[in-house]
Amino acid sequence: MDNKEFSKELEIRTRRFAIQIIKLSASIPYSIESKVIKNQITKSGTSIGANYREANRARSKADFSSRIGICESESSETVYWIELLEELDWIPLINIEPVLKEANELLAIFSTIGKTLKQ
Repeated sequence: MDNKEFSKELEIRTRRFAIQIIKLSASIPYSIESKVIKNQITKSGTSIGANYREANRARSKADFSSRIGICESESSETVYWIELLEELDWIPLINIEPVLKEANELLAIFSTIGKTLKQ
């Protein structure tokens, strides 16, 4: 797979992840406390794909690198919020585990891309 194919596949993957995050967020029972987590996980989880899409349309290498850094940061934040959900036991683990797995994989991908850009 060349870079262009990889980029397109990762755009699709991050968009699918955003949908998973929105569905996960929608399944969180409402409370004053959960409202904060629903908002944060939705913002960080959907931001990954939006920023990756912008990275692929970057005007410079520095802009691309900056956007990838944001993708890495938002992926890490999303993992944090999912881990909180897991520990709070508000929704079944079977609903959380595949989303957490994908979040960790995206974090690893963007961390690797970021490290490669710094070399």
